Amino acid sequence: GEDPLFIARRLIRFASEDVGMADSRALQIAVTAYQACHFLGMPECDVHLAHAVVYLSLAPRSNAVYQAILQARKDARGQLAEPVPMQLRNAVTGLMKELDYGKGYVYAHDTAALVGDMDCLPESLQGKRYYLPGEQGSEARAKQRLDAVLAWKQAQRGGGSPA
Repeated sequence: GEDPLFIARRLIRFASEDVGMADSRALQIAVTAYQACHFLGMPECDVHLAHAVVYLSLAPRSNAVYQAILQARKDARGQLAEPVPMQLRNAVTGLMKELDYGKGYVYAHDTAALVGDMDCLPESLQGKRYYLPGEQGSEARAKQRLDAVLAWKQAQRGGGSPA
């Protein structure tokens, strides 16, 4: 007797919170099930909900994205006064340009590696990593890519441990 849209919303949350990057398709399936429930309503959308539940039940699990947002939210709330790094500030006026807004910004698409080597966090958070991917499902590929980017940045900076 529960509203099917409520159930579908919970499946969407589950798809990102509990399945996450281990199978990003889970989010697409959950959202599609929600849309089907919205279009059809009960009793016709029961099969769409069941489809999403079965898919999510069998999907590999990772809560790395969920853990990352919890930690980032905690840091953001605890450090509200931290300034935005200069290279990320948009220099829309002459004064802003004189104050070095945007200086040092690297547009990733202008680089051979398609990666911008710049620090995008406030000074107090330099080196902080929020997303720590696991090895489940397709998240293993995300981990490989992240490790490769970090190794590239380390090489650009002349060694040391990856940030």
